[in-house]
Amino acid sequence: MNYEKYGRSTASAQYFLQLANYLGIPVIAWNADNSGLERRASQSSLQLQLAPSLEHQTAAMLSILERYKWHQFSVVTSQIAGHDDFIQAVRERVTFMADRFKFNILNAVLVTKASDLIELVNSEARVMLLYATREEAIHIMTWAREKKITGENYVWIVTQSVIENHQDPPYSFPVGMLGVHFDTRTNSLVNEISTAIKVYAYGVEDYITDKDNANHSLNTHLSCEGAGESRWKAGDRFFKYLRNVSVEGEQGKPNVEFTADGVLKAAELKIMNLRPGVNNKPDWEEIGVWKSWMVKPGEQLDIKDIVWPGNSHTPPQGVPEKFHLKVTFLEEPPYISLAPPDPVSGKCNMNRGVICRVAKEADIENINIQEAHKNETFFQCCSGFCVDLLEKFAEELGFTYELVRVEDGKWGTLEEKNGKWNGLIADLVNRRTDMVMTALMINSEREAVVDFSVPFMETGIAIVVAKRTGIISPTAFLEPFDTASWMLVGVVAIQAATFTIFLFEWLSPSGFNMKATAPSPNHRFSLFRTYWLVWAVLFQAAVHVDSPRGFTARFMTNIWAMFAVVFLAIYTANLAAFMITREEFHEFSGIDDHRLSKPYSHKPVFRFGTIPFSHTDSTLKRYFKEMHNHMRKYNKSSVKAGVDSVVSGELDAFIYDGTVLDYLVAQDEDCRLLTVGSWYAKTGYGLAFSRNSKYVQMFNKRLLDFRENGDLERLRRYWMTGSCKPGKQEHKSSDPLALEQFLSAFLLLMSGILLAALLLFLEHIYFKYVRQHLAKSDQGGCCALISLSMGKSLTFRGAVFEAQDIIRHHRCRDPICDTHLWKVRHELDIAKYRIKQLEKEMEAHGLRPTKRRAVNTSANHSCCWGCCTTKDSPSHEATPQFYFAASNLVNTHHVRSNVVVTNEFLPHLPCDSSFYRTEVAEIETVL
Repeated sequence: MNYEKYGRSTASAQYFLQLANYLGIPVIAWNADNSGLERRASQSSLQLQLAPSLEHQTAAMLSILERYKWHQFSVVTSQIAGHDDFIQAVRERVTFMADRFKFNILNAVLVTKASDLIELVNSEARVMLLYATREEAIHIMTWAREKKITGENYVWIVTQSVIENHQDPPYSFPVGMLGVHFDTRTNSLVNEISTAIKVYAYGVEDYITDKDNANHSLNTHLSCEGAGESRWKAGDRFFKYLRNVSVEGEQGKPNVEFTADGVLKAAELKIMNLRPGVNNKPDWEEIGVWKSWMVKPGEQLDIKDIVWPGNSHTPPQGVPEKFHLKVTFLEEPPYISLAPPDPVSGKCNMNRGVICRVAKEADIENINIQEAHKNETFFQCCSGFCVDLLEKFAEELGFTYELVRVEDGKWGTLEEKNGKWNGLIADLVNRRTDMVMTALMINSEREAVVDFSVPFMETGIAIVVAKRTGIISPTAFLEPFDTASWMLVGVVAIQAATFTIFLFEWLSPSGFNMKATAPSPNHRFSLFRTYWLVWAVLFQAAVHVDSPRGFTARFMTNIWAMFAVVFLAIYTANLAAFMITREEFHEFSGIDDHRLSKPYSHKPVFRFGTIPFSHTDSTLKRYFKEMHNHMRKYNKSSVKAGVDSVVSGELDAFIYDGTVLDYLVAQDEDCRLLTVGSWYAKTGYGLAFSRNSKYVQMFNKRLLDFRENGDLERLRRYWMTGSCKPGKQEHKSSDPLALEQFLSAFLLLMSGILLAALLLFLEHIYFKYVRQHLAKSDQGGCCALISLSMGKSLTFRGAVFEAQDIIRHHRCRDPICDTHLWKVRHELDIAKYRIKQLEKEMEAHGLRPTKRRAVNTSANHSCCWGCCTTKDSPSHEATPQFYFAASNLVNTHHVRSNVVVTNEFLPHLPCDSSFYRTEVAEIETVL
């Protein structure tokens, strides 16, 4: 078909091709202006196309760009069917020609209304490839004329669908427009019919002559009634022979052959130029030809003189005189900070920078831009280091720019789910922006897909923590000496002094008789009392102590007192320095500190985070996986939120770019923030561009100039410096002390109470369980050397002496109490007298009573309450008197409780030693 008005037969041809493909019927086609469309849209695998395809047209258009050294261009399409295929064909051809000529597709604009051309107006595109119908092209060029993008600096190159039959071009088409075209008149259609018959005939001949097809007939059994086949089985096999035919072409042209996709290998296109004709009426004129079969690139295109836009005889430069850049950013103080614009004028003050868009592109459609400038949800004022640097670039290089915030609010990382980039890098990869200007860190992953300038600032990954002021360590009272010093004093000095004084007292002839079996009543020295003496002297405690008698032991005590004076002087002098309120913080060595890299190795676990989808996050994810997994629940959406969490104590640390954290530390009013450790993964901030961008070199050159003349350093000092407010800090240091300031003293007191409670428990255990076992083997001699009270608790004499001492020193105002005390003392004297009488009578009978017990319990005696007999003698009358006195002693008034107890004698008690020992123990307990 050769309908030259696009769209008249598109639907029917499309349906026909799809139906033929479904039935398995090969198609040999010749289409005028939609030759490439049907093959792509219908996905027909059984179609041979005799007309030049859409790929041929894009190749011819890019050959024109190559001839005149136009490296950058934009693609403009309407909603014509197959416009995506045209853009894809252009991209494929750009990739194919990348080895010999670098192209840069600036924009791919779909135009449905006049406002869609704003993107072209704001871009630096000066060469446009247009793919649309003739009617749509008329509207597009009318809008373009209104936007003033059809002048002498703009070149429009159109496809066959725009030119159609090249008769009577519309006045809206600007003079100088170029296009690609092939003959679509009826004569051309008739000529192609004969070529199609040849292709069919050669295909049949090749099929029949092939011996492999002896059993395969070309006859069909297709039927629409359901009785036959629904698809021609031999169709696919026959198509392979049609695709491989070679038909002799016209004189001077190559044979008609096809590619594996059924596209014509050798195609010829005419290059058309819109020139002013008679009466200034525009007219299409053929100025050259493009031949696809020419091997050498320079020979494919043959063009004579061209009338260029604006009736010029010289081609335009293809680049803007003052180009425009779309600059994408993400806020990061101090590099880029946001502030609301003036609500009345919609402009930024001098100190607030330049206007920048923070709303998404879809949100500002059909909105008055002038009114939107007054709304901070759409536009805000950008200021900072990068904005000032961008202003210097614009002044030096002569360009205009538009600042736009990245829509997804991410820095740019490679997502694991779909393998695509997000954030700023995605805008560059997809060529939605020309340049990224912010604190974007350079790394190897990003450099693989975008181009970076030379770094304008060095940085790395750092850690920020907060000072914890006013808290004293619970062990501050131990800090004046190190562990070795305390061990030397506690284990060596105290023990040596104690045992030395005790040993000198033992060996001294003028000291207490430490070798005595049982200490005398006036004995006042033991090992525990020596310890009490040493501790009391060491801490200069105003308590009662028992001093040794021996001169050597007393001299040693004085030496220990001198040591205690020196020790306390040193301790108290240093204690003041350790008990003052100090500022504490977590001193991390860096990211590789084991408390961070191995977070679960430290208890309690530290809380720290960063910003997701940032350079820091991706670096930690790659090299510190355990650390990265731990941080996820502590990550924050912004640097301010992270730093505020550190100040409030919600986080122990925040990890991010070093220069940004240094700036925030310098700006902290309370001076509570500080960065710790060394920077990790040092790199730099750079300007990012799309791959193979022509702007990289010019920006690099200017950056080096700025660094050399000191402009970068001046900007750094202006934006990066800050100062704390020391007055606030001094005010805080004079605040009254809170409980936590001297918490160590309370902890020491509480520990002493708990230890005393433990000793009380052990004392009860001793009197209830241990003492009766010690009484069997120790009569109070050895134990008294360690503790006098322990030795007395094991002997009857010790208990009696203790009772005497209590009676001697205890007085009460109650006359009844005094009477009771006198009676107890009198009965005690009688008991002593009777004991002596008993001892004399026993000696008269040849029996010597033991000095350790009141009653002999040896093997030769059998004793009970009220009787005492031996194997050699009967009972004696003095014995009952002795036990009667003892019973009277027991059954008298209880000294401590003033309770009157019966005085009667208790006869007929069992006569065995175990019962006796129990009674003796009870007597001792009462005393």
